[in-house]
Formats: sequence, structure tokens, C-alpha cells
Amino acid sequence: MDFAPELIQYLWKAQRIAVLTGAGVSQESGLRTFRDAQTGLWAQYKPTDLASPEAFACDPKLVWDWYAWRREAIKSVRPNAGHYALHEMAQRAPHFTLITQNVDGLHEFVKHESLKTSQTFRDYSILELHGNIQRVRCSECGTFTDEWGDDTESVPRCAGCGGLLRPDVVWFGETLPRSALEAAVESARGCDAFFSIGTSGVVQPAASLGFAAHNRGALVVEVNMEPTPLTPKTDFLIQGKSGEVLPALVQAVWG
Repeated sequence: MDFAPELIQYLWKAQRIAVLTGAGVSQESGLRTFRDAQTGLWAQYKPTDLASPEAFACDPKLVWDWYAWRREAIKSVRPNAGHYALHEMAQRAPHFTLITQNVDGLHEFVKHESLKTSQTFRDYSILELHGNIQRVRCSECGTFTDEWGDDTESVPRCAGCGGLLRPDVVWFGETLPRSALEAAVESARGCDAFFSIGTSGVVQPAASLGFAAHNRGALVVEVNMEPTPLTPKTDFLIQGKSGEVLPALVQAVWG
């Protein structure tokens, strides 16, 4: 795969790189996108009807079971070459921030996998704008836990206050985690190079990050199968699968 020499040279010298990933990256691992058609028991429901505070208040067990089903589906999925290439990029760039709209935890999986095995691991931030389906928190007091519980008859409750536990994901009508969003905006505004990868570029506020980077003079690179609203502002549009483009790009830049 051939890349523009000026892109390779710029990335090799870049001190601060920020990356935004969307559903297209996980889709290459075999995960259905959020709005994909449901299967089996869940075919009668629209995902948007199950991902809101109102839906949880109306039927918490239904929502809990749907997310449990999605969580089980993720267990059989593994990160793809694109995930690993981004981790390798993080090990090469002096300052690297990975911002993701995905809730599957695959970026974190790669990071922790490397942390256990690498002797030269370089830490970096992963900002999960929409949360992580592998975590749960109390719907009342907000206490986090990694345990979903074994009770399949009812929705587990918080050990502290007794409130119902819920997936640690951002539902329709909810705001993004403030600290993660602020860190993402700061990273986009302060980077030398910004990547938008596998995202439609229409879900706000994440969709505005690429524009923020462009307005601050950063090089903007888009890796996607189709053009998006961000495309007119990009310096380089690389159309293709991230699992194919990113490993080749990392090899071309850092060798």
C-alpha cells in the first residue's frame, strides 16, 4: 500500500497524535454495529428503544438482559489488526491519545495484553466517550463495579445503596462523561496529527473533534470506507479497511 511521502514524513516527526475510532473498527472484528438488525429473541426490538433511561425505568430487566446478551456476544470477539496497529502507533509517538466511541473494550484489551507481556510498554490514554459495556455502575449512587453478578432472575443491586445496577454506557438523552469529553477536546485541540477512523462523523459531540483539530492547524487523516462530513477538512483521505490501512501505515512511518 502506497502513502504520500509528505504524510509519512509528517507523522514520523509528529509529537502529539490523537485518534478517534468508531464502529467501523470493531465491525472488522465481526461485531455488529449498534444499529444493525437484531437477531433471535431481540429481533422484535429496535436498539434505540432499549438504550435510554426511560426504557430502563420502564423495564429494567429487559434492558439488563439485552446488554447481557450483547456482552456475551463480545466475549467471542478479538481485536483485529487495526486495533493492534493503533497500539503500535501509541508505542512510537511521543504523546498519543486514543479516543473511542466504541463500548466493546477492545482497545483496552490490546493495551492490557501488551502491558502484561512487553518489557518496553509506553502508557497512553484511552478515552471511552460512550462508556464500556464490560463495566456496570449503580443507577442511583453511580458506584462502579466490574461484576455483573450471577443472578439471572432479577437485575443486580448496588451493595452500597441498593439501587439497580446498569451498564456503564451512555444512553440516548444522557451526556457524555465530562472528564473524558474534556480530555478528548483538549487532545484534539493540542495535537499535531488527528486521525478519524471508522466513524460516520455524524454523532455529536465526537464528530466535532476532527473539526477542532483542523481549526487548530493539525494534520487531519481520515481512514474510512466512505467519505464523511469531515472529509472536506481532511488533509488525507485513505479509503479502505482500518485493519489493512493502519498496519501498512505504521510500517511505512516507523518501520
